[in-house]
Amino acid sequence: MNGGDEVAEAPPGPPQPLEWKFSQVFGERTDGEEVQEVDIISAIEFDRSGDHLATGDRGGRVVLFERTDTKDHGGSRRDLERMGYPINRHPEFRYKTEFQSHEPEFDYLKSLEIEEKINKIRWCQTTNGALFLLSTNDKTIKYWKVQEKKVKKISEMNVDPSKPIGNGGIASSSNSSIGKQYLANGGDKYDLPRNDFSIPPGGFPSLRLPVVTYDETSLMARCRRVYAHAHDYHINSISNNSDGETFISADDLRINLWNLEISNQSFNIVDVKPANMEDLTEVITSAEFHPGHCNMLAYSSSKGSIRLIDLRQSALCDSHAKLFEEPDAPGSRSFFTEIIASISDIKFARDGRHILSRDYMTLKLWDINMDSGPVATFQVHDHLRPKLCDLYENDSIFDKFECCLSGDGLRVATGSYRSVVFFVLTSGHCTIVIETTSPCAFVCYLFFVSPAICSGYLVVTKKVLRQQLWKPAKIQ
Repeated sequence: MNGGDEVAEAPPGPPQPLEWKFSQVFGERTDGEEVQEVDIISAIEFDRSGDHLATGDRGGRVVLFERTDTKDHGGSRRDLERMGYPINRHPEFRYKTEFQSHEPEFDYLKSLEIEEKINKIRWCQTTNGALFLLSTNDKTIKYWKVQEKKVKKISEMNVDPSKPIGNGGIASSSNSSIGKQYLANGGDKYDLPRNDFSIPPGGFPSLRLPVVTYDETSLMARCRRVYAHAHDYHINSISNNSDGETFISADDLRINLWNLEISNQSFNIVDVKPANMEDLTEVITSAEFHPGHCNMLAYSSSKGSIRLIDLRQSALCDSHAKLFEEPDAPGSRSFFTEIIASISDIKFARDGRHILSRDYMTLKLWDINMDSGPVATFQVHDHLRPKLCDLYENDSIFDKFECCLSGDGLRVATGSYRSVVFFVLTSGHCTIVIETTSPCAFVCYLFFVSPAICSGYLVVTKKVLRQQLWKPAKIQ
């Protein structure tokens, strides 16, 4: 206050630039400290609201995080922005709970060891404040419910300790009890004509029932369903349906449709297994439900094609409604053409209009209304084309990179070698390259210049295969 005039507070400045750090495990690690294999993160997923984050590791554990910065102001970030509230800090997620999802198993029929590593996590619809999610390893899918449980506590004992009871009470009042005889219930036998044998009068205090109170709450994770013995090959995808009741699981040759409440039965809706396995030419690499239409799903193959199928056509979807693939340029085929064309991951945009796909060399954006070719192609590994022979010899050419979209659909991201993640504007004008091993925040490059950072040498010991960089609701 100055002369009766209020001094206006200075508006808070913009949030500080994010400092990106590369980490494969949780917690701080000292220099030279060895990272345990079971602690390495193998799966990560935001829920639809973006307020919860789930991660899985190679040890079969699932760790949940909850967003806390919106709780301080009593509203979501989007609501605060709509009201004009200044957002002066970045989203903050804090540890919520963790649980052991999978244990190592052994298939005695096939003499196959099944590791506990979490491959995929998918959030289900929230009900009555409880969180639901699916987690899977190579063979078994589990349906989890995470809910706050009130801890029961007995707050009062059965008898009031402040009043004399039993023999102790009689002994303590020996002067007044001389010459008197008491009944078993503590009454005086000379009072028998009253025909009153209740407790009291003249006996022990009335019994009081214990009182149960709920002073504390604890998060409990409970496995509601286990979906097992339905896949002969390793599960590569799970995806929830928008109807909130069903989901799909996919392996190399089949896609199964499940009901969340029925674990002992599934329906095979896609089967690409030939009568003779020698005739096998392609396998399923990824599958995902449409975010808005519960009857539509898409799956990709090792031949570089994406098939959109409609569950209303037939029980077994052996034909597709639409096929998305890019024809090879004349004279461009080589020994590595089919290998690098294999699609490792697909994602639907939130509006359901576009599909993002990732193969070894490129990131492609498809319009489901235009099956003649992708609407945008981003060259991620074009600088590695002269090194394909070396990559083939050390099996790096078979690495499976994933991709993701921002909530508004304007940005996409994928992984690369040398621990580099590319943020790409869908307009194709520029990209942000984050060198995760560098102490600086990030460096911006023009997209056609970015491959220069890897020119002259090849390092494939570090790679970013998975990323979930944006909350689904909106860019923050």
